[in-house]
Amino acid sequence: MTTRARGMDHGHYPFSPLPARPALGWPNGARVAFWVLLHLEYWELDPPQEAVRDARFVSEFGNFFPDYRTWSQREYGNRVGIFRILEVLDRHRIKATVAANAAACTRYPFLVGECRRRGYEFTAHGSHATRMITSRMTESEERAAIAESIAAVARAAGSKPTGWLGQDFGETERTPRLLAEAGLDYVMDWANDDQPYRMTVGRPFVAIPGQLELDDIQLFWIRRVNTWRYPDLVDEAFATLHEEGAASGRSFGLSLHPWLFGMAQRIRYLDEALRRLAAYRDVWQTTAGDIAAWYLQQSSGRKP
Repeated sequence: MTTRARGMDHGHYPFSPLPARPALGWPNGARVAFWVLLHLEYWELDPPQEAVRDARFVSEFGNFFPDYRTWSQREYGNRVGIFRILEVLDRHRIKATVAANAAACTRYPFLVGECRRRGYEFTAHGSHATRMITSRMTESEERAAIAESIAAVARAAGSKPTGWLGQDFGETERTPRLLAEAGLDYVMDWANDDQPYRMTVGRPFVAIPGQLELDDIQLFWIRRVNTWRYPDLVDEAFATLHEEGAASGRSFGLSLHPWLFGMAQRIRYLDEALRRLAAYRDVWQTTAGDIAAWYLQQSSGRKP
């Protein structure tokens, strides 16, 4: 019989209770580092047989093939919905982080150009919305998938990305190490904190947690929360972090999918939520990459 030691069940990072940490400072004394994550994804109509996709995303009419309904719904986001979101982000002068998968970078050069024109940051996001990284992959297969995604984003965006978001948060036990070995600085798959933290992967590398419960898919698609509640939920969460951030800085990330929040009946609630957040002072509106760079610089003298 194997006996397991008490404590953490992996070596990716040590346990770090929030009250025991040194105070975290953001630029210009900001209480909260606020970032918006915009998804740019391609959903395959006919994915390879070996591909693994999130089982929660099946047509409401059944898991049939080919699933034109789900495919066309995702395409609505790239043809129409994303422009509503871009308009709202422009109105509030938001510089977004774009999670772009390799296929989207190839198929939607117009959308890539719109994001580049706005000075958005690009982060690598796998290959397709229908292909998660899972433990079915060998290490060499996973390493190649990571490299393909990074290269595609670099070609489209004009510079190598510094961060990673797994498709549907898919990872293996070795993913953080492989990301660091690929030269990346941060990952957004770990939603277990309100502050960034260093991971133990052999080189400086940071996890940037987001507010997973406020992700539009989690709210509207999985949990069926009424969209009109979104501004209140965002405001309540932000108010708490802003108050706590007076003692030690907090991070607040909103994750948006154009096929969902870009719908005509939903977009007004994104606008209202951002309008409320704009009323707060001492907020650093930035990108995930800038948060990672600042945190790594500030924590360079600390143990990971």
